[in-house]
Amino acid sequence: MTSKELKVNTDRIGVLIGKGGSTKREIEEKTGTAIKVDSREGVVTVEGESPEGVLSAANLIEAINRGFSPERAFMLFKEEGMILDVIDLSPLADTPQKLERIRGRIIGRDGRSREQIEEMTETSISIFGKTVAIIGLFEQVKLARTAVEMLINGAPHETVYSFLDRRRREARQDLVKHYY
Repeated sequence: MTSKELKVNTDRIGVLIGKGGSTKREIEEKTGTAIKVDSREGVVTVEGESPEGVLSAANLIEAINRGFSPERAFMLFKEEGMILDVIDLSPLADTPQKLERIRGRIIGRDGRSREQIEEMTETSISIFGKTVAIIGLFEQVKLARTAVEMLINGAPHETVYSFLDRRRREARQDLVKHYY
């Protein structure tokens, strides 16, 4: 029996459990695990026979904890090779104002910057608390992470979008070369 304990933000426990326990039950079914939730302490324990199942469930729970809706978190099961990457903003923001400025740069006006990066990298991004979480295939996540880090370091939005566009064109050219 393998088990893993996670600390989950108490604000996200309801989302993790889902209406009538539906989200928790779906995670358990898809991963072959049993999940125990201490909603008062925010401690979630995942147990199962398969270490892979326990890690998959823990990864999905972490995605929900990082602000993804269950539907978006379940993208981790959508296809082989999907990963979750979390960028911790707390070392970069020594004041609440600095954290808000960084978060605002990543989110953009009306969420457009986040949406643009998601669209250009085919990833899903959640900015929650002091973290930025990204779900996608490894290469896509790596590209989205680079774009987010560029924004964190003060690069203009247009520079970031140009970088992503250039990388997308290069990937297409490599694909064409590979087939011909």
